Amino acid sequence: MWVKGQIAHDLEDATGGVKDLLGRAHQSHLFDRDYWFTALWRHNEIGKRPLIARSWGEGARAWLFLADHGQRRATALANYYTLAFRPIFTGDPNRTTKRALLVASARRLRQRPIQLAEVIMAPVPNDDGGADLLARSFRRAGWLVFRAPQTMSWTVDVHGKSFDEYWAERPGALRSTFARKLKKSSVTTEIHTQFDASIWAEYEAIYADSWKPDEGSSAFLKALAEIEANAGCLRLGLARLDGVALAAQLWTIEPGRAIIHKLAYRKSAAQHSPGTILTAAMFRHVIDIDHVPLIDYGTGDDRYKADWMDSRAILEQISCLNPIYARSWAIALRNWIKSLARRTSAA
Repeated sequence: MWVKGQIAHDLEDATGGVKDLLGRAHQSHLFDRDYWFTALWRHNEIGKRPLIARSWGEGARAWLFLADHGQRRATALANYYTLAFRPIFTGDPNRTTKRALLVASARRLRQRPIQLAEVIMAPVPNDDGGADLLARSFRRAGWLVFRAPQTMSWTVDVHGKSFDEYWAERPGALRSTFARKLKKSSVTTEIHTQFDASIWAEYEAIYADSWKPDEGSSAFLKALAEIEANAGCLRLGLARLDGVALAAQLWTIEPGRAIIHKLAYRKSAAQHSPGTILTAAMFRHVIDIDHVPLIDYGTGDDRYKADWMDSRAILEQISCLNPIYARSWAIALRNWIKSLARRTSAA
């Protein structure tokens, strides 16, 4: 099949007059939409400039959104806010066409004037074979490719279930702890679907007073909350005791899932378990009112997530090295040794 492509360093140029194809109407996943990458770039320090490989052919298109860090090194245009990174396709291409589009982009990244030495992409899911496709496409384009676990993703399938049915499947310890805390507590919950500056200020105050590390970019999260609220997809929960906000959670919903982005509670309020009480309220809302089929608890292998979720999947880091550079072979040797060590420890 014939394939054309280009490299862009401007997010607007990368859409090539088909910006709507990367919008909510055509991209069901939040992390695949153009405004996600635009907001990431605007509010976060990710490289020196965007680097977007775009290819098209046979009525299909593909984008790979990267960040150029200089010294011929690029990474995924992603950070800890990103719960899944992958190439983006439009035109409903089959797997053969997807591979041809990605191979074309991967080859272009090796060619002058770009001629990258290293491309690192994470966190890449493989639930639909996406990590396999990405790795094989870069290998076919002549890159040395290494795959390694980067983090974990937790989800629970609640399709066709009520909250009570879901709750009955949770571990007995979680249910009994929740019942005991709820009985003794006067904590109340509220879930906001519209953006309100005063509510957002309470969210930020709770986060600042929690055990969580620095937010990174509160401006980015605020922009995300406003965008998702305008689309009717924001779910911002607060737990209060005597009118004082003790816990907050930032969720968004999509046609296929609800995503838990951020949660925090005040360190001084731990004995009231406001986080657990609020989490249950949020689950009830998205299951019984929004009727989402899947809930995504984001990245990280925190042990408490196993109580609320059922499925755990590996998100990968895919490292691609250009063999024309001597430094690539030194890095490749280190990666081979690490891969051998992982296989040995798993045996």
